[in-house]
Amino acid sequence: MIKEEHEVATQGTPQDSRPVMSTVVHIQPETVVPDYIVWSLLSALYLNPFCLGFMAFSYSVKSRDRKMVGDVIGAQSYASTAKCLNTMALVLGLTGIIALIIYLAITSFSIHIKF
Repeated sequence: MIKEEHEVATQGTPQDSRPVMSTVVHIQPETVVPDYIVWSLLSALYLNPFCLGFMAFSYSVKSRDRKMVGDVIGAQSYASTAKCLNTMALVLGLTGIIALIIYLAITSFSIHIKF
C-alpha cells in the first residue's frame, strides 16, 4: 500500500459536524472570434476603394479590443462588419481592376485599328 493511501485510509471520516464547503470554478471554453485584421490590413494597403479597407481595419481593431475585454457579442458584431467591408472592398477592387484591363484592351485594340 502506498503511504498516501494508507494515511487517507486511517484518517476516516472527519470528526467535525460542520458541512463541507466546496468551490466550483466553471471554466468557459475559449470562443474563437475571427477579427479579420490581416485581411483588413491587406484591403487597406492594396484594394481600398472608397476607403473601405481603412474602415474594415478599424472595425477589426475594435473587434480585437472587444475580444480582449471578454465581450464576445461585441467582438462578433465588429468582426461581422469588418468582414462585410472587406468583402465589398475586394469585390469593388477586383471589379475596378477587371474594368481597367478591359478598357486598356479595348483602347489598345482601337488604336491598332486606326493605324
